[in-house]
Amino acid sequence: MDNRDIILGIDSGTSVVKAVAFDLEGQQLGCASVRNTYQRGEDGSALQSMDKTWHDCVDAIRHLADDIENLAPRVVALAVTAQGDGTWLVGKENRPVGDAWIWLDARAADTVRQLEQSPLSRERFSATGTGLNTCQQGAQLAYMQAHHRELLESAEAVMHCKDWLYLNLTGVRATDPSEASFTFGNFRHRGYEDVVIEALGLQERRYLLPEIVEGTQVTHPLMPEAAEATGLLAGTPVCLGYVDMVMTGLGAGVHTGGDASFNKNTACSIIGSTGVHMRSVHSSDVFLNQAQTGYVITLPIPHQVTQMQTNMAATLNLDWLLNMTLSLIEEFGGKADHATLVKHLDKWLENTHPDELMYHPYISLAGERGPFVNADARASFIGLRYSHGYADLLRAVIEGIGMAARDCYRAMSAQTPLELRLSGGAVRSAKVRQILSACIGAPVRVSIRDEAGAAGAAMMAAVAIGAYPDMESCIATWVTPLLSVVETPSPALVNHYNRLFETYRQTRSLLPPVWAELQSLKGVDNE
Repeated sequence: MDNRDIILGIDSGTSVVKAVAFDLEGQQLGCASVRNTYQRGEDGSALQSMDKTWHDCVDAIRHLADDIENLAPRVVALAVTAQGDGTWLVGKENRPVGDAWIWLDARAADTVRQLEQSPLSRERFSATGTGLNTCQQGAQLAYMQAHHRELLESAEAVMHCKDWLYLNLTGVRATDPSEASFTFGNFRHRGYEDVVIEALGLQERRYLLPEIVEGTQVTHPLMPEAAEATGLLAGTPVCLGYVDMVMTGLGAGVHTGGDASFNKNTACSIIGSTGVHMRSVHSSDVFLNQAQTGYVITLPIPHQVTQMQTNMAATLNLDWLLNMTLSLIEEFGGKADHATLVKHLDKWLENTHPDELMYHPYISLAGERGPFVNADARASFIGLRYSHGYADLLRAVIEGIGMAARDCYRAMSAQTPLELRLSGGAVRSAKVRQILSACIGAPVRVSIRDEAGAAGAAMMAAVAIGAYPDMESCIATWVTPLLSVVETPSPALVNHYNRLFETYRQTRSLLPPVWAELQSLKGVDNE
C-alpha cells in the first residue's frame, strides 16, 4: 500500500460531524469535528440542511488535514457512517429536495398509529424485526405521501444521512444493508421485501429506494469534485458504512467473537443523547416480541445481527437538568458551562444514596420508541419529598436512564446480560457506571476508544481493502485490546434496583392515559 497508512472515518451525528484518522492497526491518530445544526418547529418538525451537512463534513476533513501532516497521500481508504432514520430526499442532478427530516421529527406520530392497524403490520415486523416509530424513513415517507406529495414528486431517490454524504463523495446513489433491511427489507437476506413496502403503503414509491451496497466488499472511488473539496486524492476508495448505532456498537465491543454462548449474552449500551442497547446474535436466534418494538440491525458479519432497543432520550435527560441549572447560574450573574457541570457529577453523586425517588426518562418531544412506542410519553419524578435536594434529582435521573436500559434489555431477552460494554461520554464518570451497572444487574467494561462510530466504519474499510481477511480478525486487533477491566456492581445496590425496577415498570404501564390527557391540553387558550 506504498506509504498509505491511514483510514479516515467520518461519523456525522445529530450534533457533531467528526473526521477521525486511524492507522491500519486501529490506533487513533487524530480527530477533527464541526458542530451540526438543525431546526425544531412547533409542529414537531426537525429539519437539517443537506448542503450544510455536506459542507460541515468537508470542513471536518479539512480541519483534520491541518492536524495530520501530509494527510491526503497517506489515506488508503475513507469510510462514512452517520445518524440513523430520517429522510434525505434527492432530486435532479443529485440536488436536495428541501431540508432533510431527521430522526427527531415527530410529525408522523398519527401515521404510525394508523399503520400499526394494518393487517400487514405483523408481517412487516416479522421481516424487519423492527418496530415502527416516528423516527423512521418508512413512517416519514408514508406521512409525506399523505400530506406532502409535492416533495416525493420532486424526488428521484430517498436516502439516509450517510448515504447523502456517500453520494457527494462518490456520485453513487446507494444505501447499506443495515438501514435498508430494518426500514424496508428483511434482516435474514439483507434486501428489500415487498410485503414491508406494501405494509407502509409505498408501492408506488419503490423507485425511490436506492441500490444496496455491502461496504466490506464494494467501494467506489472518490470523485474529482469531492477530492477538490476535501483536499483528498481522487480515486481514494470510499466505503459506505452501516448506520452509526451499529458502527458504534461494533467499535465499542458488541461482538468480540470467542465463546459463542458468552458473546450471545454480552451486551453493549451506547449512552448518548439517545440510549442504544444491543446484543449480537445469529440471525436465526432473533427474538421478536409481541409488542413489535425494537430494531434488528445487521452487522457487517455474515448471518450476524444486532438485536436492539433504543430509548429516545438518555443523556438528553441529564442535559435538560444541567442546562436548567446553567441558565439559573447565568441569570444571577454566575459563570459556568456544560462541561464544568459534567465534571462535577461524581462530587454531587457522592452525597447521595439509593432512595425511593424514581424518574421516568421520557423527556424527548417525540415521546418514546423503546421498549414501547408512545409519542405522548413524558418524563416525570415520582416520590418527591421536601427533603430531596438537587443531587437527589440528579441521581434519580441517572437511575432513570439505567431503568430504561434494563427495560430495553428485558424486551429482548429474559436473561440479564453476562457482561455489559458501555460507550458514550456520560460513562466516563465512575459513579454513573456504578449506577448503570447495578440498575441493569451486570458487570460492565468500557471501551477506551474515543470515537467508536468512526472506528466501526473504518473497520469495514479495512476489510474492504484487504488489510484484514474478515471482520473477526479486524475486531481482534481494533476492539478487544481496548476494553477496560471488568467492574462488578454492589450486590446490595443490585437488590435495591431489582425492587425499584418492578415499581418503575408498574408505574410506566399506568401512565399512558395520563400522558394522553396531558397531550390533549396542549395549546389550550388560558383566556
